[in-house]
Amino acid sequence: MGKPNLSDEFKRDAVAQITERGYPVAEFSQRLGVSPHSLYAWKRQLAKVVSGDAGKDAEIRQLKRELARVTEERDILKKATAYLARDAK
Repeated sequence: MGKPNLSDEFKRDAVAQITERGYPVAEFSQRLGVSPHSLYAWKRQLAKVVSGDAGKDAEIRQLKRELARVTEERDILKKATAYLARDAK
């Protein structure tokens, strides 16, 4: 008998039940028909994915701050160029 092929959504929902709702792993694994080891493995696997997303979110925030700064600098330079071009006439 081979391993059942469970979807990622099923795994995420199962991990949410033990982490967010606080169901005991041993009890919940019996109810699902999977081993407690599998639930812990899924939990570790999903923690890696979430931490990777957190890094991406931090990078996005940093890039947005940098974009705002560069946009402001560009706007200042445009105004300065327009002002100097007007005085040159």
